Amino acid sequence: MASAGNSRIVQDPMADTEVNPMPVIIVRTQWNPEIIDALEKGCVNTLRSKGFDHIRVLSVPGAVEIPFAVNQCWNAYKYRDDRPGVFIVLGCVIKGDTPHFDYVCNMVSEGVTALNLSLPVPTIFGVLTVLNQDQAWERLGGVHGHKGEEAAHTAISMISLSQSLMPRRLDAH
Repeated sequence: MASAGNSRIVQDPMADTEVNPMPVIIVRTQWNPEIIDALEKGCVNTLRSKGFDHIRVLSVPGAVEIPFAVNQCWNAYKYRDDRPGVFIVLGCVIKGDTPHFDYVCNMVSEGVTALNLSLPVPTIFGVLTVLNQDQAWERLGGVHGHKGEEAAHTAISMISLSQSLMPRRLDAH
């Protein structure tokens, strides 16, 4: 089980060093809006506190639509100067009485995995998959930390990793 104590992501010193802020696109779902609003607020506040000011938020109907939106957004921006350096996806899937929960969770997680393997920029998984609303709220500042903030820290760490792997240009003098 993930909890705030199981990760060092929020204390990752690499997340703050040598990171050139890049545009960030957050794709959020319309289901469970109070929970998603809290995820987004924590994510955006963390990004802004680290110097990321170019943040665009897109809304999609549900979690299944997230991978499509990210893919379409990348295709629309990939040749622009303001193309994103990272996507962050935010959602909350709450288990009901049918297997629909399992299908939705599988589709969105497999879709985000496929994006991470096919796009040249990372897609950060900030989708809560919980049994009830109480568990969701526990992940928004409760015993499990704040998953919106963690998604932002993860995004910054992945941008740092990507930038560290880029060949450095030598100035021609």
